[in-house]
Amino acid sequence: MKRVGIIGVGEYLPKKILTNADLEKMVATSDEWITTRTGIKQRRLVSSHEAASDLAINAAKEALKDAGIKPQGLDLIIVATITPDMQFPSTACFVQAALGAKNAVCFDISAACAGFVYAIVVAQQFIARGTYKNALVVGTEVLSSITDWEDRSTCVLFGDGAGAAVLSEVKSGGILSTYLGGDGSLADLLMLPGGGSRNPATHKTIDKRLHYLKMEGNEIFKSAVKIMTHTAQIALKQAGLKCSDIDLVIPHQANVRIIMAMAKRLGLPEEKIYLNIEKYGNMSSASIAIALCEAVRIGRIKKGDIILLDAFGAGLVWGACLIKW
Repeated sequence: MKRVGIIGVGEYLPKKILTNADLEKMVATSDEWITTRTGIKQRRLVSSHEAASDLAINAAKEALKDAGIKPQGLDLIIVATITPDMQFPSTACFVQAALGAKNAVCFDISAACAGFVYAIVVAQQFIARGTYKNALVVGTEVLSSITDWEDRSTCVLFGDGAGAAVLSEVKSGGILSTYLGGDGSLADLLMLPGGGSRNPATHKTIDKRLHYLKMEGNEIFKSAVKIMTHTAQIALKQAGLKCSDIDLVIPHQANVRIIMAMAKRLGLPEEKIYLNIEKYGNMSSASIAIALCEAVRIGRIKKGDIILLDAFGAGLVWGACLIKW
């Protein structure tokens, strides 16, 4: 089995910024209410001509440049998204074509906010076994396209963006352990009811606003804290490490209260938790991807550091990845 690591990262964020003050003019909410309950101050939104693949392509180009890999050198492209350009073909196919990565196998995965971690684990398997050499993993979301801007409980939470990573064989360090899980009995806590084969688009589904995401916020909160804590503990145990060995945790950026409750249970100080939720809100599969890229770029991650990626999402699904940088 080959040792697999991340050799390049990239990000892309739309230029438009939607602040809490802007939302105060749209729905019955306030900056104080949003900030105290979520930790979010602003989020990014796409322009009218941008789709998930456009964001992904920009993040991918940055990651490839960082890795020193040409598009033709890619063997695999995995795009994690719950807001694809369309039902089919996969968003990964659009990314492949735009990059000119003609040698790459390409497909999407849907694991909501845990999508980027899931994609890393899938790519790792191919590289570790020698099937492929270089893989591009992208988390990209246009959540503004499925957000109900009349629902004040959810519209304050989400933003758009994309992050990418290039995985390849490394001589030392790399991915130390991974852990994935799911509980489909909790699927109704967070879902997009309309648009699939169960509720195809009709006047009725549109009138019922079924094409916007629906969430049971309180139940998600309780489940998320337990899940993220447990997932981190399992990944550490598999690697033979302790919480004190972690240099930085990059958690899914859903809610600052969830993140800090998880950190408290693990006994981790605040300075070991990377947060950017204030600037971008919840970007689903793109959240950890962008946070990882930011942390590398500003020097929060150094060679030899032990990094924990910890995510949960609709399904419910969850995943962790422990990496020695």
